[in-house]
Amino acid sequence: MSEETKALHFIEHIVEEDLQNGMSKEDLRFRFPPEPNGYLHIGHTKAIGISFGLGERYNAPVNLRFDDTNPAKEEQEYVDAIKRDITWLGYTWANELYSSDYFQQLYDWAVQLIKNGKAYVDSQSSEEMRIQKGTPTEVGTNSPYRNRSVAENLDLFQRMKDGEFPNGAHILRAKIDMEDPNMLMRDPIMYRVMHAHHHRTGNNWCIYPMYDWTHGESDYIEQVSHSLCSLEFKPHRKLYDWFKEQVYPLSAEQYPLIPKQREFARLNLSYTIMSKRKLLKLVEEGVVSGWNDPRMPTISGLRRRGYTPNSIRKFIEKVGVAKRENVIDVSLLEFCIREDLNKTAPRVMAVLDPIKVVITNYPTDKEEWLEAENNPEDAAAGSRKVPFSNEIYIEKEDFKEEASTKFFRLKLGGEVRLKNAYIIKAEEVVKDGNGNITEIHATYTEDTTKKVKGTLHWVSVKHAVQAEVREYDRLFIDEAPDSHESKDFMEFINPNSLKIIEAFVEPSLAEAKVGEQFQFQRLGYFNVDEDASEGKLVFNKTVGLRDSWAKAKPKENTNPNQQKPQQQNQRKAISVIQQFGKKYTNLPEEKQAKVRAEILELAKEVSYEELEPLFGTAVKKAGTRIGAMLTLGVLLEKGLKKNEAINDFIEKALEDKNELLVAEAAKL
Repeated sequence: MSEETKALHFIEHIVEEDLQNGMSKEDLRFRFPPEPNGYLHIGHTKAIGISFGLGERYNAPVNLRFDDTNPAKEEQEYVDAIKRDITWLGYTWANELYSSDYFQQLYDWAVQLIKNGKAYVDSQSSEEMRIQKGTPTEVGTNSPYRNRSVAENLDLFQRMKDGEFPNGAHILRAKIDMEDPNMLMRDPIMYRVMHAHHHRTGNNWCIYPMYDWTHGESDYIEQVSHSLCSLEFKPHRKLYDWFKEQVYPLSAEQYPLIPKQREFARLNLSYTIMSKRKLLKLVEEGVVSGWNDPRMPTISGLRRRGYTPNSIRKFIEKVGVAKRENVIDVSLLEFCIREDLNKTAPRVMAVLDPIKVVITNYPTDKEEWLEAENNPEDAAAGSRKVPFSNEIYIEKEDFKEEASTKFFRLKLGGEVRLKNAYIIKAEEVVKDGNGNITEIHATYTEDTTKKVKGTLHWVSVKHAVQAEVREYDRLFIDEAPDSHESKDFMEFINPNSLKIIEAFVEPSLAEAKVGEQFQFQRLGYFNVDEDASEGKLVFNKTVGLRDSWAKAKPKENTNPNQQKPQQQNQRKAISVIQQFGKKYTNLPEEKQAKVRAEILELAKEVSYEELEPLFGTAVKKAGTRIGAMLTLGVLLEKGLKKNEAINDFIEKALEDKNELLVAEAAKL
């Protein structure tokens, strides 16, 4: 087996097998079929990536088809948003199609099914139908209208179409088997009466086809070769095939190819809701400002927050195509945007929680414009000038009046380096009547060759530009907010998911345009929000420099008595390193040395994306942080370049009380 074949996911294997069994490559055709009843979300990107990815791989057309069969919930706004999102992701569809294009053909086929004794008009109430349909463990019973004559069924169905009956008076059902173990096969509904305005067909129709009848037949009309959908549609496959078997003899000459439905595991993301119905509820109840609120998992929300098409496509690639459902940690998505923006985002300085520093030995009437590198990851990014004066803002948390020797930021009597500028030493503080520090007085030196361990970002007070910064946290505080039977998902809304900050940014950002992205040094990645206007800067925080939620992840509830002996050998290297770290600081010196050697060996199998979430490990878990530091050392030796997250992790470790951790960090 070649390396290329090994890299194929299981759907590609299906396609390859079909080609080997005689299917022409010219017959390959795929589609992405959203329902225009809401905005696309991150879960849809997997289906988009699979279908359009196959199109790119095999140079085959991919249709964008809107399955618009329910006018009560569908709007042109959603159609436009879906097209905009797919285009933004970088995909191009071959044809823009609508299931409503096929309403007449679907109706004609339904009439033929009635004539063939395969469909009938049922006049029961919805409650009567529910009872007679049975349960998964009890067979259903036939409708009293199941044996209506063909003539009566044709007459009623025509009158349904003509608008003679109110909503709910009659439905058209397929005549299959009320005792089938698959409840979807128990005479499913094909049409219902619905007097509603359709966003494309207007009031031309007052009966609308059901999704299961429309979806498969639309695939058939378009001659889609492989109908790909998520696992929840697997039980529908039997019905999908049954409908095809009924219409194929009617149109085999016009439509010779029969589509093949195959299912893949959908994308489930921790701390995230994927139901469009529930997302709509968030919008309607004002929990968020709209479908494109940066806290929403919609593609438009992610775009507004600052996510890039490349980061989302990379995320889908890393998730892969699987046959079994699983939950992907949202930190992987955050890792992907960090990795992408680290390469492209210009570095700038901003202070979100300012305190003033007065440099007493710097002339009050002097100002300098100092050289600052735009992006160390991109040599072509060049540099810019940042102004320096005798008064600057720094972050409040970067100063302590009294601190231990392991605090490497600014403290009284201590020195720090100002990024792109001088070294300063804090001499005294000014306090208000309540004892709160209002100013720090410091002195500077032009000798920038001195070795100091801390480096701070800053903004010149007289040049600072005021900006609104919207700092986002996860919208839900529960990892699976819609998985609790006894609780509504709304109970898990994070009340602190949005924090609005009045910040100061360097003057180079005064003319920043909507959508532009930056790294605020030592703070994270930010982009200019669409609410920004001339004279009013508004930034969204896209993501921090490191995973601040890693320490909040729930521990696995494993019963050691049920653990299989071979399970330890199957665990990922990073998991074993974490396990070693839990006991590391309590081990005797000899045992510690042995475990250290084992961690260094395991570290060779760890990727940076697996390691980075450990940067947020709680301070009290020093052993785990030591394990992470040792692993980081191995990765750096293998050629990994330091980034802001790595530097921040090392800097915080150097400030730790644990001497073993400080010693390992000092080596890096």
